[in-house]
Amino acid sequence: MATGPLSTRVAALCAEVAPRLTPQSRSAVVDLRQRLGEPLRVAIAGRLKAGKSTLVNALIGRRVAPTQVGECTRLVTQFRYGTSDRVDVVRRDGNRVSLPLDSNGMIPQKIGVPRAEVSYIDVTLSSERLRDLTVVDTPGLSSTNEQISASSKDFLLGDTGSSDEAQGLLSDDIDADSAGALTGAEAIVYVFTQSVRQDDVEALEAFRTMSARLSSNPINSLGLFNKVDKLVGTGDPWPVAGPLATSQAEVLRRQVSDVVPLVGLLAETTESGRLTAADCEALRQISGMSAIDRQVLTASVDLFVNRDCPVSKQERERLLVLLDLYGIRFSLSALEAEPDLPTNELSRRLFLASGFPRVRQVLDRAFRWRSDAIKAGWALTGLEQIASRAENLRDRELLRDTVERLLAEPEYHQLRLLDVVQQVTTGAVELPDQMEQELTRLALSEDPQSILAMPGAGAAELERAALEAATRWRRFAVAGATPSQARVAHVAHRGFHLLSQRVRHRPTGPHPAGRPRVTGGY
Repeated sequence: MATGPLSTRVAALCAEVAPRLTPQSRSAVVDLRQRLGEPLRVAIAGRLKAGKSTLVNALIGRRVAPTQVGECTRLVTQFRYGTSDRVDVVRRDGNRVSLPLDSNGMIPQKIGVPRAEVSYIDVTLSSERLRDLTVVDTPGLSSTNEQISASSKDFLLGDTGSSDEAQGLLSDDIDADSAGALTGAEAIVYVFTQSVRQDDVEALEAFRTMSARLSSNPINSLGLFNKVDKLVGTGDPWPVAGPLATSQAEVLRRQVSDVVPLVGLLAETTESGRLTAADCEALRQISGMSAIDRQVLTASVDLFVNRDCPVSKQERERLLVLLDLYGIRFSLSALEAEPDLPTNELSRRLFLASGFPRVRQVLDRAFRWRSDAIKAGWALTGLEQIASRAENLRDRELLRDTVERLLAEPEYHQLRLLDVVQQVTTGAVELPDQMEQELTRLALSEDPQSILAMPGAGAAELERAALEAATRWRRFAVAGATPSQARVAHVAHRGFHLLSQRVRHRPTGPHPAGRPRVTGGY
């Protein structure tokens, strides 16, 4: 994956400073520089049976992660791009044991290595989806009576350190040094079902507290409200799921950037192409039954499997595995209205009914589009941490000087913006809602019209509005702001001033390819 301009610049300075450091600090900087060239790493977190592995399969576009609780689901599993499919069990001593995928193309449930000896499972797949995104399936957070899995902790936190308060949320009873070879995720998707509980909030807060400043925070964390088809009986869940997701987003506003509802099973089935013509034909036969017979048949799982029906019990069991009752009812309604509906069209409609298109859109906006800034910010945090751990005074001064030089460059003002918007969105610095929203748009959007909430405005209008915003933030900084608010306001002031310069010299609107540019501006 080609790195962006910000992370490329960090990598260049790492290469420049590394030869001047002592061996221990040099090794850490070289490792950090290598990591900058890798795809963005997103960890999927959540409690047991929340549907994390189902989401992983949908993201990859293949059903390869086991979805039933077993040996593999209790270990950190990394999915990354490779020219061939390969499963490596990575031992804690660094040695690897290679395994083939099973007959269904999935990670085998039995890995042949004692769990106590396993660090993590490394899976390479020839999936184009993984070229610019590495997905990590973490062990489920435990039940109400237990604590966060240490395997998840080790991967998500890496070497970033932690507070005593956050560490108190963790238990060391599960693979205490699992995933020790990994250095943590740069973004997190937190999967939950039904409604957010207090321990969900505490878990997300623990991840945010213990991870790097640009890793686990509302900017780079997403809440996924999964299994929304379970919210209602036999009706359409979406009229309930939408408002409920909105209310959950408000509960988690200091932990995640957004909450997106999803029917994960339908996403997995359609994205991995598992619905066959034979499946569609079986559904077509059921749709030909009388309305009352269909209603009774789909009233419960037990009735669907055991009641008399022109479709075999084995075929119906497969349909439940693929679609569950909501997907089956949706399909029957579609086929009743259009008996000749082809398989690919039914699959497309199921895909839309899953809610996954919005999940992909939000992930692209929240993670992929900002991957350059996320990785550059992560790397700067890493350099600061290496400096703080360095025993050699000269190493500390060299590394801190490197970070300061980077942040002094105009291009890196975006990282300062991301830093202060994190402080605001996590509640560390309080701002009026309107100012918080304006600051968030400035930090996370590339489109001047979107930042300034002026769709269709021309360059002259946008430049004038950006200068007015800069003046407004400057006025706030010097009159009425607390010291912490003033620091945020000064960063916002400069950001809007740089935005005005960019509008004056460059075309307005988003990048033609739909991906934001990260260039000298803000």
